[in-house]
Amino acid sequence: MKLTRKAVLSRAKAAELDAVRKLNCWGSRLTDISICKELPNIEVITFSVNAISDLEPLSQCQNLSELYLRKNSIASLTELFYLKNLHRLRVLWLSENPCCGSDPHCYRMTVLRNLPNLQKLDNQAVTEEELSQALVDGEEITAPPAKQTIENCYPGSSESSATESTTETENELLHFSLEETNKIREQLGMKPVPRDKFSSFSPREADSSRKKRNNILNAILLLMKELDTEGLEIVHQTVGRRLQALQKKELQEER
Repeated sequence: MKLTRKAVLSRAKAAELDAVRKLNCWGSRLTDISICKELPNIEVITFSVNAISDLEPLSQCQNLSELYLRKNSIASLTELFYLKNLHRLRVLWLSENPCCGSDPHCYRMTVLRNLPNLQKLDNQAVTEEELSQALVDGEEITAPPAKQTIENCYPGSSESSATESTTETENELLHFSLEETNKIREQLGMKPVPRDKFSSFSPREADSSRKKRNNILNAILLLMKELDTEGLEIVHQTVGRRLQALQKKELQEER
């Protein structure tokens, strides 16, 4: 799916492309982000959970400081070539892409070797020791990747494929991080979730019911952005009825 000018302006609530500072297209099945070449003032981009494989359109986003690309289709770390001249880039989330490979150390060292201005990589702070070690262990990328045709990871030609894709997207809503959640809440005009209130998704957590509740809550808040006035009114009425039922239940239990 191609990211269009109309979609960018709508999501960023901007009148012109050069006025766009933040863009959130999480889980939008994107494959083509060529419109980014027309976003000279963009500062924060959230493209996690898509099917993006080519980072070349980002090479002209000179003001970019935060880039979220978790769970895409980036096949090779040579795509980092297009980010090397983005000197303001401080936060990059690239994990769960094919390019990460099976050697976490080699992956991290190569990213830091080529993007030494990063302060955070994959939600982990970058240390001075790592930057020094990256000069030894990391591989320097000096040329862009060789282009080849990559199959769309979200085929929509059959009913079964569409159903699988929809199911996958719904499941993904329950598995995003604190940082991504707060980016989404910020764009919705909501306060960020404090770290001590956010449930991480580690199996070590004992309070599974609270974790499930937080997951569902965050998913609902994300989906509400897509609703119109009529849809929000239905949600409002449903929430009211649910609250009344819960309050009635609590009163009965107290007696």
